[in-house]
Amino acid sequence: MAPYSLLVTRLQKALGVRQYHVASVLCQRAKVAMSHFEPNEYIHYDLLEKNINIVRKRLNRPLTLSEKIVYGHLDDPASQEIERGKSYLRLRPDRVAMQDATAQMAMLQFISSGLSKVAVPSTIHCDHLIEAQVGGEKDLRRAKDINQEVYNFLATAGAKYGVGFWKPGSGIIHQIILENYAYPGVLLIGTDSHTPNGGGLGGICIGVGGADAVDVMAGIPWELKCPKVIGVKLTGSLSGWSSPKDVILKVAGILTVKGGTGAIVEYHGPGVDSISCTGMATICNMGAEIGATTSVFPYNHRMKKYLSKTGREDIANLADEFKDHLVPDPGCHYDQLIEINLSELKPHINGPFTPDLAHPVAEVGKVAEKEGWPLDIRVGLIGSCTNSSYEDMGRSAAVAKQALAHGLKCKSQFTITPGSEQIRATIERDGYAQILRDLGGIVLANACGPCIGQWDRKDIKKGEKNTIVTSYNRNFTGRNDANPETHAFVTSPEIVTALAIAGTLKFNPETDYLTGTDGKKFRLEAPDADELPKGEFDPGQDTYQHPPKDSSGQHVDVSPTSQRLQLLEPFDKWDGKDLEDLQILIKVKGKCTTDHISAAGPWLKFRGHLDNISNNLLIGAINIENGKANSVRNAVTQEFGPVPDTARYYKAAGEEGPLQPLYREPQDAQAPETWHQVGGDRRRELRRGLEPGACSSGASPPWGPGHHHQELCQDPRDQPEETGPAASDLR
Repeated sequence: MAPYSLLVTRLQKALGVRQYHVASVLCQRAKVAMSHFEPNEYIHYDLLEKNINIVRKRLNRPLTLSEKIVYGHLDDPASQEIERGKSYLRLRPDRVAMQDATAQMAMLQFISSGLSKVAVPSTIHCDHLIEAQVGGEKDLRRAKDINQEVYNFLATAGAKYGVGFWKPGSGIIHQIILENYAYPGVLLIGTDSHTPNGGGLGGICIGVGGADAVDVMAGIPWELKCPKVIGVKLTGSLSGWSSPKDVILKVAGILTVKGGTGAIVEYHGPGVDSISCTGMATICNMGAEIGATTSVFPYNHRMKKYLSKTGREDIANLADEFKDHLVPDPGCHYDQLIEINLSELKPHINGPFTPDLAHPVAEVGKVAEKEGWPLDIRVGLIGSCTNSSYEDMGRSAAVAKQALAHGLKCKSQFTITPGSEQIRATIERDGYAQILRDLGGIVLANACGPCIGQWDRKDIKKGEKNTIVTSYNRNFTGRNDANPETHAFVTSPEIVTALAIAGTLKFNPETDYLTGTDGKKFRLEAPDADELPKGEFDPGQDTYQHPPKDSSGQHVDVSPTSQRLQLLEPFDKWDGKDLEDLQILIKVKGKCTTDHISAAGPWLKFRGHLDNISNNLLIGAINIENGKANSVRNAVTQEFGPVPDTARYYKAAGEEGPLQPLYREPQDAQAPETWHQVGGDRRRELRRGLEPGACSSGASPPWGPGHHHQELCQDPRDQPEETGPAASDLR
């Protein structure tokens, strides 16, 4: 049988109609699967086209790409109210993706729904629970041991309810999505802030909470406030040391961490074609740091090339036929327009403590001296979901090779995080990984690791002022290593590599010289590398678990004494009365990201246990009343205390009726405080504090002032192995 694209060409000539009309004729005949893992789940460009045409006729104006994809997934395109920034849209996403931390609660909620299967293709990705300590293989083995209960729950729940399961070691969710599931025009929701990474392949991919994911998996329309659209017009082309990362670092400096709130950032213009598909993904990934709903690029030949290289040429061919719907209409309107000339864009580095504090690399050293930031770089870290593509690793290796040729290695510690098993296997095969090891680097597990605070850092003490540079996306206070004095800067992986070699923020690779072991000065040349391997990708180990066709005999076990997992209890039936005059727990000042609401790091252990994870509620948020984190006024006692403690106090008191003034019994200063409610028929003791052994005994989790799980509930298996060269390298 002739290829699909050839059939299209023949019909075009015979019928003399536009491409997407022909595609509509053939779409049902030549079905194309969303992914190799779901051969019976198809791409519905015909429905997308139909909905877009309905909305275009209603609005009677050109549409942006964002509007085409979003409105193309409306549950009721004929009658849905559509007004940017005001109306709420009811949408039908194509698929759901969940990382292993947030998937725990999402699957627990889905189990409580009573449904037998998910309504849309869904996947779970094990990437958040692997702590970086000594190196990839050992860290992965330890994570599998420590998190066995959680991994078993997710694997069996996935098998029971029809959810694909990517095992620990498979890679970071966003890289797996890009390699296997994202495609032009897809509407995908994921339970992680950086789901927008998929916009690099022309999809609308949005980070959501677990409850939103459950709605979609249950077949319920998903609600989204109709987003505004910010246009970023790119002209010129990237060259030299400038990289795709510099585009988003520049945009973050312009829009700040809240400038994209309520909007989709849509990149367009002739400069787009100078950026690789994975480079576009980098830009979209970090769009989360400007508060954007998501970011997206129009379908082009760079995306087609990536789809073909990752074994999805059939999707690329289908996208070609529907290309009119995968790019913005000429003359479409943006709510805000930013223009960036890529030919004039200089390498940037943003930070510390916020990803929107932008500096050209050439100037950051002077700024650091003026501000008193540490100039010496203690650790350089490349990889993560933002910058771990084959191209990223190749450009970093190109810098490393130059240093090695002059006898140099990194002055700073240096780590490499592959984004996926496929990337790890391919850079091992092609020699990039060994070059980076020769420079002094340690290759970590295919996981999030230090980017989300999963880093058992040993080279400094908590509270010690220091500087690190990363190719990650976020650098809020304490995010990477829980040390509030770590000055973290984000930049491109090639700049991280160059700075790690020099060991100082004052080094500008565009102009400054290094001295080789022979005493001769030399300057690093701008790196160049292939965006994709010349041959095929090496898939590495098979890390995917297909859900069985028949899951009737599959069991999902949750121990009632588990400190990691807790089955959910249904809410009481609504009595028909609204809740009014509720007590405000905290009013947050300044930034309030997911890092501030419920930070990662050691708390990830409790994401499947509602009671335990509640101890992490808003403890990083700044209270507007006193300018402090994790310190709020108790409206009854008028004393300040931790946010979770105060919330539990209100909950316990509320169970007895309206909050009443309390009196505190005099007691020994070392004993837990005891409060008693005044009034009512009963007295209810409300404990604060931690009784010795509460964690290890299986009793309720500690929620006393200053509780840190890593200090009070340390699993002895969390301690790194002391043997081998890798252990000393990280310390």
